[in-house]
Amino acid sequence: MKQTAYMKKVGLLSIVGAVLMAGVPSPAAEDLVSRRQADMKAMAAAAKTISGMFKDPAAYKASEFKWAADTIRDKSGSVLSGHFASEASNPQSKARPNILEERDRFDRIANDLRDYAVALDAAAQNNPGPMTASMRMKPGEAMGGGPFGTHVRNEQELLAMPAEHAFHLMLQTCTTCHARFRTD
Repeated sequence: MKQTAYMKKVGLLSIVGAVLMAGVPSPAAEDLVSRRQADMKAMAAAAKTISGMFKDPAAYKASEFKWAADTIRDKSGSVLSGHFASEASNPQSKARPNILEERDRFDRIANDLRDYAVALDAAAQNNPGPMTASMRMKPGEAMGGGPFGTHVRNEQELLAMPAEHAFHLMLQTCTTCHARFRTD
């Protein structure tokens, strides 16, 4: 009888412990959230660098522009998708659970982001001196894209458009993703 009561207490404590542990994010989940937040901050800083050069073309430095584009390229696409491969509920995360439900859409957006960054990298390589007029959008030129994230599917067309246009499409891609897959 003592052994049965003891076993019940141990069983009850095991269940309580399991329930409590299920509510605590694992260190691995916290590390993943920290890594992807760091990557997002790095991409935001890189986008800010590029934006500053379009606002003040005299500040353009091809090497910094390329570095910023490469930062975004290296942290988007499959890397970004991999950060959200299995979303565990985590209070530190601002990601919505619909990423898993809409995996194909999320992956397309992550790849679009990479494609725009590749186009920006090419623009930096093709313009090693000052920012050229070919990198800038023409007054009145339609920007395309929009909040539903239109992607230029033809690589030649993407590489032929002004870098500033590719940059605006990239920013719209970020906005689309945050509106769809981020809590705030």
